[in-house]
Amino acid sequence: MKRSVPVESASALIDERIKELGDWRGRTLAKVRGIIRKADAEIVEEWKWMNPVWSHGGIICTGESYKNAVKMTFARGAALKDPSRLFNSSLEGNARRAIDIHEGDEIDETALKALIRAAVALNLEGKSQPKRTKRTR
Repeated sequence: MKRSVPVESASALIDERIKELGDWRGRTLAKVRGIIRKADAEIVEEWKWMNPVWSHGGIICTGESYKNAVKMTFARGAALKDPSRLFNSSLEGNARRAIDIHEGDEIDETALKALIRAAVALNLEGKSQPKRTKRTR
């Protein structure tokens, strides 16, 4: 059975992750988190798979930290238009796309906000459609 972490606890766990990283990765994760929050006031912070997860109508993206990169993996990234070409990782998959941010990389805040808003819109689009029922003969 899957247990979810309460939102307050998830936010505290994200705070803790940022603090424990303590280097450029922590600063980058904090910056990304701030951009996500600015992009959509209704974003919910979660903690899944030992990583920060941001959701609205479904998962928007995760925030993973590795030795050489902070990775934002968008759950439905393959379905998103990316005119600013932010996606630079996991490009071969049918669903996910990712942005690897390396030490010293500049983050295009305007483009990232637009991508986050598009991901939210895609999630909500699926929620507003009435469910189809099978017809029986």
